[in-house]
Amino acid sequence: MTKIRITKEYHFEMAHALPGYDGLCKNIHGHSYKLFVTIIGSPISDKNSPKCGMVMDFNDLKAIVRKEIIERLDHSLALYENDNNRNDIIRATENVVILPYLPTCENMLEDFAVRIKDKLPANVKLYSIMLRETATSFAEWYAEDNRC
Repeated sequence: MTKIRITKEYHFEMAHALPGYDGLCKNIHGHSYKLFVTIIGSPISDKNSPKCGMVMDFNDLKAIVRKEIIERLDHSLALYENDNNRNDIIRATENVVILPYLPTCENMLEDFAVRIKDKLPANVKLYSIMLRETATSFAEWYAEDNRC
């Protein structure tokens, strides 16, 4: 059967800090993130299905990513759980997400992949994720590189 990849783009705003980093990113700062989620599968061939001809309804993919990632992180401050300044920072803001990892693009992609791939229908697989942190900087995750 024909395999097709579909991609959905998302946007969210998030601040973070990288404690221990040897550059400016050790300080709290924010980004306008762009997230691209690509899945792969064969289009549904059941002529009686309202999803006939689709690998997956874009709205269904949107619902998964919004619930697992966007609603959790949009307009938040993401902090590493072992940040020594965490408690002082938490008292100063409302929407803080404590993560078990440093909130780098690379670590966030690994987390996003875990959160998304098991929520997809059985007939599709997560193919790749790209997270753009700035206009010139992004990270990518590919299933083929991660044995998924």
